[in-house]
Amino acid sequence: MQHTLPSTISYSGTTLHRGLHTTVHVHPAPAHTGRIFVRTDLPGSPEVPARFEYVQPTALSTALVAHGVEVQTPEHLLSALYALGIDNCRIEIDGPEVPILDGSAVGYVSKAHFGGNLTEQSAQRPYYKIASAITVYDRDSWVSAIPSTEPGLRLSYAIDFPHPLIGKQWHSFVCTPETFAQEIAPARTFTLQAYVDAMRAKGLIQGGSLACALVLGDEGWLEPPTWENEPVRHKLLDLVGDLSLSGLVLEGHIVAYKAGHTLHGQLAEKLYSEYEKHHGLSASNPV
Repeated sequence: MQHTLPSTISYSGTTLHRGLHTTVHVHPAPAHTGRIFVRTDLPGSPEVPARFEYVQPTALSTALVAHGVEVQTPEHLLSALYALGIDNCRIEIDGPEVPILDGSAVGYVSKAHFGGNLTEQSAQRPYYKIASAITVYDRDSWVSAIPSTEPGLRLSYAIDFPHPLIGKQWHSFVCTPETFAQEIAPARTFTLQAYVDAMRAKGLIQGGSLACALVLGDEGWLEPPTWENEPVRHKLLDLVGDLSLSGLVLEGHIVAYKAGHTLHGQLAEKLYSEYEKHHGLSASNPV
């Protein structure tokens, strides 16, 4: 069955790209609401649904745009909400970007978990068991959804960076509230020190610091990672958040290689299209 929060939870902090201070209040919502952002800082408090139809491609993060209203970097929060089984909520935010916190999802998980005590609702979840392979790709980067005999949703990711301290990394896990909280949520976003100045010159990561990212310099990590393969675990964190934009509860195996937010979002759209074919629904009238 669908679930929502038993009560409102709130987060505040600095945003990664704009360097603003924003506050988020995640409220319970009725069944079939989905996960919806509400820009309370704008006249009329316009809504931006967290669905693939509203994704605007960006190089470094996910952005949602509806009727000219934007919500940037929602993927870490959405990842936590999806993994914890929170189907319906209204996410009020007083600015254009979700706080980055420490660069991971652990802060979102710690408040939203409720010891697993969510409010059950009298409606079934939009469940889709992957029936046939679906792949999206860009040159040698790709993401595939494939059927699996294993129950639940398994996600596997591989990356290959030229820097020897990152190099080739792999991680795979079955997405449950417990495994996500332990293996994935604490993994922080990462970058190379050489990229930082270039990104700031473009107006990005104005709120970036060692408090919210793993930074790899010429002589090594400026702060040690929690795991040797923390970068690829963070890619899994992003993947879960981006797949949540399908609006579906997925069962099967998702495998990614050198992918990113754009390919993640494309797969979310294709998964919903397959679900639509099986259930006679349309994206303009989602469950």
